[in-house]
Formats: sequence, structure tokens, C-alpha cells
Amino acid sequence: MLNPTCQLKDRITGPLMKLLAVFLAAVLLHGCATTPAPSCEAGTLPEAHCPATGAVDDAFISELLDRRQWYSSRDLRELAIEPTETARTYETPIQNAVGKLVPPTDTGALDSLALKIRMIEQARHTVDAAYYIFKDDLAGYAVLGALCDAVIRGVDVRLIVDAGGSFSISKSALRMLDACEEDAGYMTSAEGLPTRQRARVQVVVFNALTNFSASPNRRSHDKLLITDGQFGEQAYLITGGRNIALDYYGLTEAGEFDPKAYRDLEILLRPAVVPDEPSVGQLTSEYFSLLFLFRANRLLEAVDTDNARIIYQSERARAREALAKLKSFPIMQQRFAKISDFMSEGFLPADVLLAQQMSNVVDKRVVRDAIENLQRSPNSILFVLDKILDRTDAAGNSRICSPYLFLARYEDSDGTVILDEAASIRAYIESHPDAEIEIVTNSAMTSDNFPAQSIIDFDMAPRLLLDPELQERWLDLNSEDETTAALTSSDEWRRQVGHPRIRIYQTGLNDSDLFPGGTETYGKLHAKFWVAEPYGFVGTTNFDYRSRLYNSEMGYFFHARPLAEGLRSVFEDLKARSYRWGSPEWLQMRKNLMEQGGVKGWTLRKQRTLFKTLRATGLQWQF
Repeated sequence: MLNPTCQLKDRITGPLMKLLAVFLAAVLLHGCATTPAPSCEAGTLPEAHCPATGAVDDAFISELLDRRQWYSSRDLRELAIEPTETARTYETPIQNAVGKLVPPTDTGALDSLALKIRMIEQARHTVDAAYYIFKDDLAGYAVLGALCDAVIRGVDVRLIVDAGGSFSISKSALRMLDACEEDAGYMTSAEGLPTRQRARVQVVVFNALTNFSASPNRRSHDKLLITDGQFGEQAYLITGGRNIALDYYGLTEAGEFDPKAYRDLEILLRPAVVPDEPSVGQLTSEYFSLLFLFRANRLLEAVDTDNARIIYQSERARAREALAKLKSFPIMQQRFAKISDFMSEGFLPADVLLAQQMSNVVDKRVVRDAIENLQRSPNSILFVLDKILDRTDAAGNSRICSPYLFLARYEDSDGTVILDEAASIRAYIESHPDAEIEIVTNSAMTSDNFPAQSIIDFDMAPRLLLDPELQERWLDLNSEDETTAALTSSDEWRRQVGHPRIRIYQTGLNDSDLFPGGTETYGKLHAKFWVAEPYGFVGTTNFDYRSRLYNSEMGYFFHARPLAEGLRSVFEDLKARSYRWGSPEWLQMRKNLMEQGGVKGWTLRKQRTLFKTLRATGLQWQF
């Protein structure tokens, strides 16, 4: 069980499938969405557009296509369906699965890209993909090429891209994917028989910026790929921190290894099918459907003009060329040669629990009512994590990795502090002599988010390690004096930052190639996970304010000691490439960075001013 101590199954018993069954019944009453096979009598259509001889009208495939259909906000109102409230309140089952990690290593990043391409290429029935960032670089076009090929061979495809995170992608490229539906093949049944149901492509922009009724500040930070989710043990799903862009896979446009890429992590899951229970593939597919049907989404469709067709043909050729080019790189040929074994070996059994925060995108007064909103969202990542920490001994040996980790502090309308996570952690540690907590996050060297890094260095870490007096003295220090100041040279500083059971590490060492004579490259930390053997979590949330309050986020908790041990090993590897916050080595690294100049050096010199500005204006809640 995921949580044998607190018996989370007491709370998590009724699957989402029941609610989706009600949804499906309403959809069927509203009108069947399945497109019937065209008439192919007397050679009226090209043979490729006709179902195979002997093809059947498969009831399951017809129902599946109806469940996967896009509906406008007007349709949803008529059907009395509210996807965000369903996501907030449904009772999620703990499920049996097998899983493995796709680690934040050089080969792990390359494997992740090969894995996604191969998952799409091997899909027999359906593909669902949702990504916050989907760039129109080589990786993005290669994925589009694989998706187009999939629908042509009869695989039903749904794609969600976030309007903000994927703002730069060419809409012609996305409409090209929709235009691939013109050449869509016919789906096969669960038994592998040809059917008369034709595959489709549906591309949705999440919370479209052109929808003025929605808040542009609410984003889908989800990163999810599911293949054959409703087809038992055929299903694969992968989630974690990697988006669809070369930056996340350690690869350049020229096919060379990029050591400066993001260091990220994902979990790959497959169902361990239990009779009469929904599988992890089914449940995750139904969550995808709720995300897909968010009322502020926009369906992106191909334009039916001669000029548009010419553009789409060019875009399709570019996508196919990108896919072929990606596979031709020697560095990727090595990964593709091994990816079939990766997809079939090394999986570990686990009890898993989907956690998600889709309801964030509609919550009101998100800062002032943060606690109330959390209490109304029992499926949220923080709610489940709090229950596990509260009812087990997991809090006493927690390891947390996040690129932008914040510790929340909320006040009510009277200014009374109603939650202070740093104070709560310190109190727990002081009352439990055997407990300890370790954190790995970015340093100013490896971060790509300077405002978030200022909050880490002048709020999160000081609140957790320093008393109020030292917090203020650290904030008031001149940046150039960090290594020589009386404060950082004092015994009291060393005692407080060297807390024996609260340890904060930041990635990047002084042998970095950013510094004269340095040879090592540390990239940019982007992995997000929590581990306290035998429990673990891998997902999309950064545990910053934006992830907590505004974004749709998702991930999987698991109970499996071998899998948790693997996650702990990843943590230890990252820790070995880090300095403790406040240590002399860490202070020297910051000094070296400032002396080196450039954008990072200049920003680090101004870090205190930046933090004070964020705090004074309230902009800290936006990061």
C-alpha cells in the first residue's frame, strides 16, 4: 500500500471512472462525436481513405472516441460538466504499477527524447501529450513528425500546449498536425482487428491568451505523455520535469551533446493490471481528458485554404525531416538502439497515487485563501504530501529536490501568520532528535530564474537556517563583502548554517568551466522530486509559489522501497555536485561568479536589491 500507516484508501476509494461514465452518458445524449466511415462505393474515394475490407464497427473504439472528443465551453455548460471541480473532488484510487526513473544524467536526457519518440511510434491506438513548453526546434518538430505519422497509421492523437509556456511555437506547425487528419488511418480494435472508425488529431491550446474571460496568469505546467492509456498492459506514461525542447535533452541542433542543458528527472510507469480495477493508464488518461476540456482552452484547427495547404505541406516536410535528422545523429542512434530494452527491462513494482492541482487554475484569492483552497483540494500534491508526512515517519528523513524551492509563509487579513513552513520544519526537527531534512536546489551559478534564486537565497534558506537577527544581517550585507564580512566569518554564522540535521545544498562547484582553469559543466538543475524511503514523488511542481497557487501541476506518489532507493541515489549524486548553503566554499563560488561578470555575475551583485523589490511589491507571489 502507498501508506499502510494512515490507510489512504479510506479516503481514496471511488475511481474517477464513475464520474467520467456520467460524463460519457451526457455526451452520448448530446450527440455522438465519432465520425462515421465515408462511403467508398464505386471508387468514390482513394483506397487509402477507405476502411479495410471486412473492417468492423467496434463498440469499444466508438465509445473511446466519444470520450476523447473536444467540447467547447458552451457544450460543457449545456452538459453541466465542470472539469476543474471534477479534478478537485474525485476520489483517486491507489493503483498497482511498475515504474522506473529516467534520471538527470547525460544519457538519461538523451534516453528521454528517444523514449518519447519510440512511445509514439509504437502506440497502437491512442496518444495523449500535454506540455508546458513545446518549442519549434528540432525536438519539437521531430515529435510533431512522429505524431503526424501516428495518426496516418490509425492512432487517435490529442495534444495540449500551454498558451504561455509555448507562446513562441509556430501556430502553423500545430495546425499542420491537425491537417494530418486528412490522411488519418483507421483504428484497430483492442484485439488488433481493423475497424471502420477513423483516427483524429485534436490540438488544444491551454487557457488561450485570446480568451479574455480567463486569467492569463493561470497555466498548465503539466508534462505528460500517455500511449494506449485505455488498453491495459499496452499503456506507457511518462511525467516529470522535461518539456519538449532541445534544452531538456542535452542535444544541440547539430546533433552534439550539450553539457549546459537542464538536469531533469522523469518517471516512466506501466500498469500492473488488476481485474475490475482501473489501471494507471486509464486513470491518467481520464485526468488528461479533464485538462483537455478546461473551459478556457482553444481548439486549434487547420485552415482550409489553398495557401494554408501549401504552408502545412511545408511544415509536414519539415517535421518529417526533423524526425529523420534526429534519428541520424550518431549520439541518438546509440540511444535508439537501446531504447527497446529500456522500455521492457528494469521496471520495479510500486503502489502509485496520481496527485494533481488542476483546480489551481480557477481558485480565487489564491494567496489570502491559500490554506482554504488547499483543504478543498484533497487530490493536490501538497495535500497528499502533508497527509503522508503527518501520519508516517517520512517527515524525519525527507530529501527534497527542486530548482526553485520556496517555503510558504501566509498571513490572514489581519496580518496574523497562519502558515510558516520554515518554522514548522524547525519545530519538528527540534522535537524529533533523530529527524533530518536535506534539500538540493539551484545556486546562482546553475539557476535560469534570477528572481526565484533571490527568494531561495534571502528567504527560503535564511528562514530555515538562521535566526531573525542573522537573517537581517545577511540581507543587509554588501554582496562584494560576503567572503570577508565579520558576519560570515563568525562562529555563530558557521554554527547556524552548519545545522547538523537541516542541510541545504546548491548545485555547482568552483571547478566550473565558467571560472578560469575550470573544466566541469554543471548545467541547470530542473528536477523535482521528494523521497523518504519507502515513499517517493516525481512530478512537475517546483514547490514555488507559482506551482502552489496558480499552475495546474501533476505527479505520482509511490510506495516502493527499491524505486525510492533509486531516487535517493539520484539525490546523493546531485548532492555530490553541490556546496552547502552558507559554507565558505559556497561563498567563494558566489564571489567567483561576481568577479567573472556577465549576466550571472551582474545579477548576483544585484540579488539583494532584486529580492527586496519582489518583497516590497508583492511580486514574490508570481514566482
